[in-house]
Amino acid sequence: MELKLPSYFKYTVILLGLFLLLHFLQTFSPVLIPISFAALFALLLLPMTRSMEKRLPRAVSIVISLIIVIIVLGLLIWFLSSQIGGFSSELSEINTKLSALIAKFQAFLYERFGIRPTNKSEFLQRALGNVTQTGTAFLGSTISLTTGALTVISLIPIYVFCMLYYRDHLRQFMFQFITRDRREPLMETVDNIQRVVQGYLSGLLIVILVVATLNSIGLLIMGVEYAIFFGVLASILTVIPYIGILIGALLPALFVFVNTGSPAQMLIVVGIFAFVQFLEGNFITPYVVGSKVSINPFAAILALILGGEIWGAPGMILSIPIIAILKVIFDAYEPLQPFGFLLNDINQGPQENKLLKKLKNRKNKDG
Repeated sequence: MELKLPSYFKYTVILLGLFLLLHFLQTFSPVLIPISFAALFALLLLPMTRSMEKRLPRAVSIVISLIIVIIVLGLLIWFLSSQIGGFSSELSEINTKLSALIAKFQAFLYERFGIRPTNKSEFLQRALGNVTQTGTAFLGSTISLTTGALTVISLIPIYVFCMLYYRDHLRQFMFQFITRDRREPLMETVDNIQRVVQGYLSGLLIVILVVATLNSIGLLIMGVEYAIFFGVLASILTVIPYIGILIGALLPALFVFVNTGSPAQMLIVVGIFAFVQFLEGNFITPYVVGSKVSINPFAAILALILGGEIWGAPGMILSIPIIAILKVIFDAYEPLQPFGFLLNDINQGPQENKLLKKLKNRKNKDG
C-alpha cells in the first residue's frame, strides 16, 4: 500500500533539507572549498592528462599537468600582486589629486550658483583623506588572509592528483549503487555532463583571456598606466552579468579622470570597455562557448550573491561554474529539467530548451 503524504509535509521536508544543506556547506567550508576548486581543476586538466597518458604513465601525466597549471597561475598571481603593489603606492598622490578636483568643483558651484560647501562635502574630503590608510589596511588584511589560506591551497594539488588518478575507481564506486542494465545510460549521462562542463570552463577561460587582451590594448593605446592590470581585472569581472562591466570600467575611468582631469578621457575609457563588452556578449562568448551552457543573468547574479553569503569570496568565484554544472545535470535528468529551464537564458535563439520542445510536442499530441 502506497503512503501518500500531504503537500505541506513534502514542502516542509524540502525546506528543512535545504536548511540542513546550507548549514552543512557553511560548517564544513574549510574542507568543501578546496575540494570544489580541485574538482574544477580536475575537469579542466582531464583532456590534457588523457592525451599525455597515451605516451606516459598516468601519475607522470598528472604531475606534468599540475606543474604547468601551477607555473601559469604563479606567474599570473605574481603579475597581479606587483601591479597592485605599484597601484597602492600611488594612493597618496591619487588622494591629493582627487581632493583638489573636489575643491575645484566646490569653488565652481560657489562662484556660479552661490552654493557653499556643506558638511557632506567636508565629510567626503575627510573620508578621502583616509584612502591611503584604508588601502594599507586592506593590503595588510589580504596578506594575512593569504598566509592563512596557504595551507588550504596546498591541499588542492593533492586533491586534483587523487581525483584524476583514481577516476576509474570512482566510476566503479558509482556502479555499486545501480543495476547492470542502468550502468550504460548513467555513464553516457556522466560523460555528457563531463564533456559539456569541460567545454564551458575552458571556453570561459578563453573568453576572459580574449577580453583581457582587448581591454589592455585599448588602454595601452590611450597610454593609461597599469593598463594590463585594469584590463585583466575587468575581464575577470565580466563573468558577472551587467554589473561586472560597470565595476570593471569604473576603476580605470576614475583613475584616468583623476590623473588627467579630463571628462572626455574618462568617457573614452568607458566607451572602450562598453565596446569590448558588446563584442564579448554578441560575438566572443557565443562563438567560443557556444550553446553548451547558457545561464540567464538573473540566475548568475543570484548565484554570486548566494555564493558570497555561504562561502565568501571563494563562493563567488565558484558560483558561476557550479551553477553551470547544476544546469547541465538538471537538463540531463528528466525530473529536474524544469529547474534547468528556469536557469536557461531566454535569448538563446534557435537553441531551444529540450523541455520546451517536449511541452510543445505534448500539446500537439493532445490537440
